[in-house]
Amino acid sequence: MVKGFEKGFVRFNQVLIGVMLVIMFIFVFTNVVTRYLLGFSIATAEEISTFLMIWVTYLGAGLALREGSLASIDLFQDRLSESLRRRLRAFLGVVMVLFFLILVYFGVRFCILGWSQETFATQIPRGIPYLVIPLGALLFALHLILMFRRWLERRWETVSLLPKAESQDLEELP
Repeated sequence: MVKGFEKGFVRFNQVLIGVMLVIMFIFVFTNVVTRYLLGFSIATAEEISTFLMIWVTYLGAGLALREGSLASIDLFQDRLSESLRRRLRAFLGVVMVLFFLILVYFGVRFCILGWSQETFATQIPRGIPYLVIPLGALLFALHLILMFRRWLERRWETVSLLPKAESQDLEELP
């Protein structure tokens, strides 16, 4: 049951980021066309694209963790014995989860604080784009909790956006 939830959770995260990237591409492309061909810029497109870029970054951090793609300095822990390395990584993992849960709490407070102010171009409450802080932190903590044992062992995943049949076909190519 947990495996099924985790698989659906990762897939949802991937699809959400993919949709955001497509929307961001459409806004940026449209803004470039209007700016250089028609001589005007769309302020809302620029603002929404900026917000989407931030959201993609925050929401994609958990997927990067799963792939082992986050920046880290492993020099010290690589010199430790396997037992000490696992204990150190367990400690660091717990600290990371606690940090991100604290970030959720303060992120919610930050959203509430920004709710009374509006963004420049779209005139939406600033709390809406700020929601990425608690949501991104919560998703990251959930990713880490779900893959904690694999994270301890540094068993990274290969996250593929291709359906299973297509990715197998690609593996067979020379």
